[in-house]
Amino acid sequence: MSAEALEGRSYGHRPQALVFSFFGGVVHGRDLPPIPTSVFLRLLGGLSVAEAATRATLARMTRNGLLERIQAGRAAHYRLTPKADAVVRKAAQRVTATAPFDHADGEWTLLSYSMPESRRDLRHRVRATLTWAGFGGLRDGVWIAPGTVDVAEVLADAGLDEVAELAEWFAASPLPAVRVEQFIRRAWPIDKIRERHDDFIASWWAGPGEEDPLGQITLLGADWLQLLRTDPGLPARYLSADWPAAQSVAIYRRCYAALLPAAERSLDLELGGKASVFVDGRQSGL
Repeated sequence: MSAEALEGRSYGHRPQALVFSFFGGVVHGRDLPPIPTSVFLRLLGGLSVAEAATRATLARMTRNGLLERIQAGRAAHYRLTPKADAVVRKAAQRVTATAPFDHADGEWTLLSYSMPESRRDLRHRVRATLTWAGFGGLRDGVWIAPGTVDVAEVLADAGLDEVAELAEWFAASPLPAVRVEQFIRRAWPIDKIRERHDDFIASWWAGPGEEDPLGQITLLGADWLQLLRTDPGLPARYLSADWPAAQSVAIYRRCYAALLPAAERSLDLELGGKASVFVDGRQSGL
């Protein structure tokens, strides 16, 4: 992907999603010091995020308990909080799965919940959490997901334990008269899911370019997470024979493997001697 193509390709991604993609793609699992603000400004600036928006995102993520801000002299540095680190670790299981869009045919999870009017503040969080877990809405308060989903774990990981008290969920299988194709199309926008795959394939088919590997791997990760959030992994027999999920997986694996070494080197160079300022993640006083 050329520099011209990279610039402006962050459409549809909030700056916070790009920050999480950066941490998950090249920071998580490495013994690195907290990341200075200058790295975020350079990285997100190359993805057409304005400096003010980057600074506001870092401040908001800090207020929301997702980032820890560490002052080293006049420069602010950031690292994931334990809460956010757990989110990244959990997402990594799906990001690195061999077949993230595959589920056992004939197995479904049915979920029903009722949200009182006094807790309308939870609605968006619940919907976002269920969508990430692969659920689609059949009707108000009734959701379904392919495969067997540990709903209690999904809600607990999202800090939604109280919602579990308002919900019931079941492992289910359709009876012979059930028209599975119809409820699949009612619960999920199949055509739009395919469009997302096609967009991903078109964007990354040619592979990464030589420009800004750190920016490219961040955008690749954000694109991939968006696709994982969109496609729940429906049984193949209810999809077209040329369903593109396997191709998307292959392209993501190829591009990530090609970008990672250069992206890690680029980040190490940007951090430079800043690692010496910290000992075990704390300011050394130098």
